[in-house]
Amino acid sequence: MADDTTAQPPPGLDLDRLRAYLEREHPGLVEGELSGELIQGGRSNLTYVIGDGTRHWVLRRPPLGHVLATAHDMSREYRVLSALADTDVPVPRTYLLCEDEQVLGAPFFIMDLVSGTAYRSEEQTRALSTEQRRDLAMRLVEVLARLHAVDPESVGLGDFGKPDGFLERQLRRWSKQLAASQQRELRGVTELRDRLAEGVPTNGRVAIVHGDYRLDNVLVDQDCDIRAVLDWEMATLGDPLTDLGLLVVYWEGFSGIADNPVAKGVGPEFGFPGAREMLRHYAELNRIDTSELDWYVAFGFFKIAVILEGIHYRFTQNQTVGEGFEHVGALVEPLIEQGLANIPEK
Repeated sequence: MADDTTAQPPPGLDLDRLRAYLEREHPGLVEGELSGELIQGGRSNLTYVIGDGTRHWVLRRPPLGHVLATAHDMSREYRVLSALADTDVPVPRTYLLCEDEQVLGAPFFIMDLVSGTAYRSEEQTRALSTEQRRDLAMRLVEVLARLHAVDPESVGLGDFGKPDGFLERQLRRWSKQLAASQQRELRGVTELRDRLAEGVPTNGRVAIVHGDYRLDNVLVDQDCDIRAVLDWEMATLGDPLTDLGLLVVYWEGFSGIADNPVAKGVGPEFGFPGAREMLRHYAELNRIDTSELDWYVAFGFFKIAVILEGIHYRFTQNQTVGEGFEHVGALVEPLIEQGLANIPEK
């Protein structure tokens, strides 16, 4: 992190306005000159490290330009992080939420900068031993099981979502998100959506759902312990199997896909345990029926395809910040194909 205060701040971060706001709303938090740097690797909300020469924090805000409704809700992310602070789910400490768009052009919040490694590349995971890879995979599952075991009412999140009809609403929501971003023909996407709609599971499971749980959304220490779970922008109350289905997609769904900027260096091809073993471990901790998991995996492929199509659209409109977006559009149709393979036509 450079402390060159003369450097031009990254897009979306007006340091003068931010400093004035912090001095007014949180006196004493910032002492020296304020600097900021975009953390590379984010593909949705923008994440910056800000510092005053002595201390550092993290600032989160929505992306620039084309923002899908409800997809980048800072207040929800801030609320769930704050609510989980005293649980055994590791999360950063939060400081403040700003919903005044006059400050940075969009809502944002500030939280602690937690030390740890976000495993985002093959180079990083290949440096792990076989034992470390297994430990990391199992701990990833264990933290997810702990999250799903938290009683929402006990942490003030009883009204954080509407569990009734959750899966139907999720499918409608991501269908609408697709319509808002899609500017090209995508083979199979309508068929996948229709198959999902025909076979929506019905059950009474309710838990705090992360919504985007994967290895590069956690920070890991040198002992392979998870220090913090990040990127809670899609958290809600709903069916915990949606998190499991999505984890399977991230873990094995990108295997063999060239120029993949989304899920690198994970899964059995890189010496990690397979998804089936991880799911067995989860079932040992949270005894739930996973017999309908194929639907959730297919829905995970649909959801990620929609998210990537939105990112591709922003890239084509020159509204992305950072690098690695040029190959995102090519990933969408292969993900749709895998989604169809997981939910055969009736």
